Amino acid sequence: MAKNLINPARVDFVTLRLFCAVVQTGSITKGAAQCHLALSAASRRLSDFEAATGAQLLERSVQGVSVTAAGHAAAQHAMRLFQGFELFSSELADYSVGYRGHVRLWANMSALTEFLPQALADFMAQQPGIRVDIEEQLSADIVRALLDGLADIGVFAEGTPAEGLTLAPFRSDELVLLCPRAHPLANARKLAFADCLDHDFVGLNRGSSLLELTSRAAADAGRTLRMRVQVRSFDAMCQMIAAKLGVGVLPLAACKETAGPRGLKAVRLTDAWAQRQLMLGYSANRPLSAAAQVMVDQLLLPGGSGTRR
Repeated sequence: MAKNLINPARVDFVTLRLFCAVVQTGSITKGAAQCHLALSAASRRLSDFEAATGAQLLERSVQGVSVTAAGHAAAQHAMRLFQGFELFSSELADYSVGYRGHVRLWANMSALTEFLPQALADFMAQQPGIRVDIEEQLSADIVRALLDGLADIGVFAEGTPAEGLTLAPFRSDELVLLCPRAHPLANARKLAFADCLDHDFVGLNRGSSLLELTSRAAADAGRTLRMRVQVRSFDAMCQMIAAKLGVGVLPLAACKETAGPRGLKAVRLTDAWAQRQLMLGYSANRPLSAAAQVMVDQLLLPGGSGTRR
């Protein structure tokens, strides 16, 4: 059966912005107010939008509105369109004030904590005419952003599904078990991860590549992680571990400077996965801009900010 495609002429950014505001607030009245539209005009726009899509996007009631499955899909695409338009406006504005290029770099927490600060400082010093926007994101979200064109370059954990990307090894980091010095595991010089699973853990929030890695390793050992606390950063992990709320696995570079002052010890893990590779990736189907290519080349220089293989 042939699909009835939406006529772009029947959808404008004002209507898309209104629809997103209604979805976020759960109210046509509040959405209209956010967009500075009269309620009657907002209702007409939403009805016309639904007619254009050929699907019911909102369910209306005296309590407000709820979003249908089709409405959730429409909202996700509308947000991507807005992000794309904002990037479009921002990049053109950069050129108007003298920048020669604009690179959008997304990286996971490990890369931003350990390797990228100095690499980016060096790059910006050598390329002052290139503006760099940096975002910390989960590895899987970085891949999606590269495929959707929201990011130019990404750095993320090896093993993240990345079909459609060109990949190069960037850096490797060593994962260690961090625990208080008075903890029973602190007496070991090296440990197998399976020998740690009788203890409570502190970890990152759901969706992080590190949580997925350690959860999978526990499952391979026929166990589950006793996850007691989940936080959003390596520094917060260190604080929770110092408070004796559990042990945790994190990159050595993320904790080696603060472990001693906090009364913590980093114990090396004997598991092969504890030597983790970070990958640099970009779309295989969309050419890099000249500015993004310059950044890739510099980050992967032998003996420099990265290692090309």
